[in-house]
Amino acid sequence: MRRRDYKEFAPGVSYHIYNRGNGKMEIFRDDQDYLNFLKRLRLLLGKARGTLATIRITPFEPDEFSLLSYCLMPNHFHFQIEQNGEVPLSKLMLKICTSYSMYFNRKYEHVGHVFQDQFKAVPIESDNQSAALSAYIHQNPKVGGLVNTLTDWAYSSYPEYIGLRKGDLVDPEPILDQFASKDGYRLFVEERFADILERKSIEELLLD
Repeated sequence: MRRRDYKEFAPGVSYHIYNRGNGKMEIFRDDQDYLNFLKRLRLLLGKARGTLATIRITPFEPDEFSLLSYCLMPNHFHFQIEQNGEVPLSKLMLKICTSYSMYFNRKYEHVGHVFQDQFKAVPIESDNQSAALSAYIHQNPKVGGLVNTLTDWAYSSYPEYIGLRKGDLVDPEPILDQFASKDGYRLFVEERFADILERKSIEELLLD
């Protein structure tokens, strides 16, 4: 049986990575929190070198990792991300969680851990799994009762996938290439993936 928490990272492999607040507490309490987390992520991925003066964080080279999809929720987050080189994803996760924890503790005068233990991770082994996992990640805000329409949630990569927002934080092409169009992907996420059979196809990837 596959281990659900996989930490032996390798180049050329993409992973579902998940972490949540300590004791399931909310780690994003307002818009500023979401934006500050994304700013740190952008810096670490080498996408925003011009703003380093405001945050003390050393970025990785721009080609070290490829973020395929993501979603931030009030008490947890999901990444679908590929490790391109020899730098392990664990280093990226350590930096993003440490930097955000310092911000969070300072803002809210919080003492103690912000995130629950170590992050969880599992490798993705096929294109079908990759597409289904992205749909699962993008569905989180609706499944969690935060929105009625997925496009109403700003803190996921879904708007980039269906052409409602431009940006360079994520690389949706490896997944979108499996569909005839962006609208085909939208239908997959919002209609087909709701089928329980589609969800069961990636049960081993769902860490939450």
